[in-house]
Amino acid sequence: MEAQSFSVKRAEVEFHNFASFGEPERAIAVYHEENVRRGAVIRNHLGFIGEMSPFLEIGSAAGHSSYMLVNEFGAEGFALDLSADALRYGRVLMERWGLERAPVRLAGDALNLPFADGSLRMVMAFQMLSQFQDIDAVFAEVRRVLQPGGVFLFAEEPIRRMLSLRLYRAPYREQMKPWEKKLEEWGLLGYLTKDVIGARQEESFGIRQNHRMTLWDWDHMIRKHFVDHEYELFVARRGWGEQTMYKLGKRLDRCGSDWVPARLLGGTLAAACRKAGTREDRPGGRSCWELLRCPDCRAELRRDEAGALRCEACGYGAPEEGGVYNLLPSAEKKELYPGARADVIDFTEGDCADRLLEGFHELEGVYGNKYRWVTERAVFRLQRVNAGTRTLRVRGFVNARMLQLGQPAKVEIRANGAAVYVGVLDRPGLFVIEAPLAEAESYVVEFLAGPKFQVPPDERWFTVNLSLMRLV
Repeated sequence: MEAQSFSVKRAEVEFHNFASFGEPERAIAVYHEENVRRGAVIRNHLGFIGEMSPFLEIGSAAGHSSYMLVNEFGAEGFALDLSADALRYGRVLMERWGLERAPVRLAGDALNLPFADGSLRMVMAFQMLSQFQDIDAVFAEVRRVLQPGGVFLFAEEPIRRMLSLRLYRAPYREQMKPWEKKLEEWGLLGYLTKDVIGARQEESFGIRQNHRMTLWDWDHMIRKHFVDHEYELFVARRGWGEQTMYKLGKRLDRCGSDWVPARLLGGTLAAACRKAGTREDRPGGRSCWELLRCPDCRAELRRDEAGALRCEACGYGAPEEGGVYNLLPSAEKKELYPGARADVIDFTEGDCADRLLEGFHELEGVYGNKYRWVTERAVFRLQRVNAGTRTLRVRGFVNARMLQLGQPAKVEIRANGAAVYVGVLDRPGLFVIEAPLAEAESYVVEFLAGPKFQVPPDERWFTVNLSLMRLV
């Protein structure tokens, strides 16, 4: 089983960029709420965790929880995420929250951690393990970089619920239809959904999630890799529908714990897990920079006079860019961060006007969510730069006005005159469309959408807005 496909990694880079920069005020509020929850989990297990430095947070997004560890708990360590752009958002967090210290920020892959064996006191992960189809591979890599007696702390990982018909994926509340909102209030929606509520958004973005893990599965995997553990269960209890079943589950549990309710209703798991071996009383005294290893050849990385990280063995280099070092393997870095390229139209990277042929309004938005509204027919050009079959990936946004006109919102895409996609958009908000393409050196793509609408006194006509179009 492939632990995580390259297409999922690409989707995660896009998603975290958008989530951090696209709605900055909302992002800051969400990061604060998450830190309140996560800080409580850390404090509940402080006796088990012990010394934290040096720590590593994997899948850190903007690194907000690592900032909390550095500033509130006095720890030292690293925040690592696939998205270098999301990590750069940390500068905004420091200003808004009045923080004095920052973790070392690294763009990297949780399956290929750029660290020496046995180099870290603690690794933590929040709400990211379920984005891997083979979670066991992540556990093995975490165990590799932990010191003897080191601790792996993870939280907010979904527990598969037994009581569900698994009919479909439900969106977050802002994209729910009225009947879904009512069922959620009553605590009944979870009995119908395929996995956790909200999974539809990330799945539609292209992030394939693993919600197959039952409470027994998590327990078995933890015992396989670690010698000791502490658990914390957070059981779903929305409305009377889940609260009634929760009380029944507590009665069925011989110890009166949340174990049976969690199996019935699902929820999330937090766990602190200890690696075999005896911990040293103090860290080894090495600089944090000495712990890093080349993602291409595993040799040592050294900082040069300009502050860049360099591998003397294979020549790999990673300059500091906005406070972030990109330590992804060279092949992944090239594709995940293509920059200005003929096969990519990313309005965050520029206006891309030279490849827009007709039907686009002016550039709008903020960094991370730059976009152009389009008319009923928008045309653009993409040039292939790599060999192999291509898929067209289009990211855009549906305004609620478009769905209130009494007609279904329809999209058709044509590439070099041939129809490659026809579909209906039935919910407001972000959408991602992928369509296979025939072999060609370049593509003239027509994006057809309707119905159109106006926003008086503006006399222009709109359908959807587009933020990214690329060949993958």
